Amino acid sequence: MSVQIAIAGVSGRMGRALLEAVAADPACALCAAIDRPGSPLAGQDAGAAWGGASGVRISDQPGVVLPGAQALIDFTRPEATVGYLDACVAARVPLVIGTTGFDDAGKARIDAAAQRIPIVFAPNMSVGVNLLMKLAELAAQVLQDGYDIEIIEAHHRHKVDAPSGTALGLGQAVARAIDRDLAQCAVYGREGVTGERDPKTIGFATVRGGDIVGDHTLLFAGIGERVELTHKASSRATFAQGALRAAKWLQGRAPGLYDMRDVLNLK
Repeated sequence: MSVQIAIAGVSGRMGRALLEAVAADPACALCAAIDRPGSPLAGQDAGAAWGGASGVRISDQPGVVLPGAQALIDFTRPEATVGYLDACVAARVPLVIGTTGFDDAGKARIDAAAQRIPIVFAPNMSVGVNLLMKLAELAAQVLQDGYDIEIIEAHHRHKVDAPSGTALGLGQAVARAIDRDLAQCAVYGREGVTGERDPKTIGFATVRGGDIVGDHTLLFAGIGERVELTHKASSRATFAQGALRAAKWLQGRAPGLYDMRDVLNLK
């Protein structure tokens, strides 16, 4: 039986990719397509995103269309996600969150909702990126002495947060593996006379331009050699496929906060 999927933010780039992914997956069925309040797309068939027909009309009222869904997938904005959290808790619908850029208050809201419904919350839904994070932990443990750690990420010109959630997730994975506090050791920019590099820091560099879907490189620079772990996304389809995998995995799960490492059994 197909998993009944609701998608938030269907007018966005990821929303369209998710609609196409659900339409192509025989194990999933679209049951609700949601967009922002007052969306001009409200009432239109969601299948128009790929030039077809889905039989599901786009709605701007999540509380009305969510009952009966078996998972909501949300790749919107932090302020929108908070509203979807409340709607999912009210309807007892599991939630997959791919949104990034949350502040501490937003993360606390997610933690609170996870006491009542199962939630997969990950900075990146790509299977390859989550494997990269696991490899990052192993590499950091081996290369923590004598190697400078830098994270370089690149995204399209429309991305509004920096560094990316994935870059921060890589930094957290590395810091956790070598008993450092990322909040204390992260360096997010360098300009002017900065002095010599502190070997205990983890550096971040951000690139924004064009239509880059998402590139991430974790660099360990030692004396006489460099080790680089890189993931490059060429299509948003990889994030959509990972999100669908998470939505299927959530079926029958107890309330709690999970991530893609749980989904992929990488812990």
